[in-house]
Amino acid sequence: MTLSREQMAQRVAQEIQDGFYVNLGIGIPTLVANYLPAGIEVMLQSENGLLGMGQFPTEETVDADLINAGKQTVTVAKGASFFDSAESFAMIRGGHVDLTVLGAFEVDVNGNIASYMIPGKLIKGMGGAMDLVAGAENIIVTMTHASKHGQSKLLANCSLPLTGKGCIKKVLTDLAFIEIKAGKFHLIEHAPGVTVEEIVKLTEGELVVPAKVPEMKF
Repeated sequence: MTLSREQMAQRVAQEIQDGFYVNLGIGIPTLVANYLPAGIEVMLQSENGLLGMGQFPTEETVDADLINAGKQTVTVAKGASFFDSAESFAMIRGGHVDLTVLGAFEVDVNGNIASYMIPGKLIKGMGGAMDLVAGAENIIVTMTHASKHGQSKLLANCSLPLTGKGCIKKVLTDLAFIEIKAGKFHLIEHAPGVTVEEIVKLTEGELVVPAKVPEMKF
């Protein structure tokens, strides 16, 4: 069974450590805010100028003036601060973000990422992805392992225009948690109910599989 969006967010949240400053991209990454480990202090940063995002609001706590970069309403944590987007990007470009979680269309064995456009399709803009992949050392990509047509998104070489080169070290898909090193994908964990054979079949780029692959825990 493939992971749900919520399960993917839960697994990524396990990678967050006490004191981290974390930028969450649009889509699945935004859900990570709902699953932060208990007992740690984390500051979630949004490129539109908010440091200290909280969980998504309930109907009783929603405030239309509080939004993230994806224009979703959010709550704010204790100690949150607001500033303009220029200062927000200065924080990103200055390397002050400990972890970035992004979505992507494709990732390849060299750590390249394609995430901002598909030629021939309308795009609203590239957003802050290029700044994030250039300014962050620790990046986790979240995406489905394959397209709805069964085509792998973990490739030998990206086919779409690149957002960044050699910047991705870890990928969490709906099937597996994978590390990228030495020009290869390395399988770290598999999703519950998903076999290693299924993962190998849907991974185009070279995949290194250890003798024993642990199952993800939630």
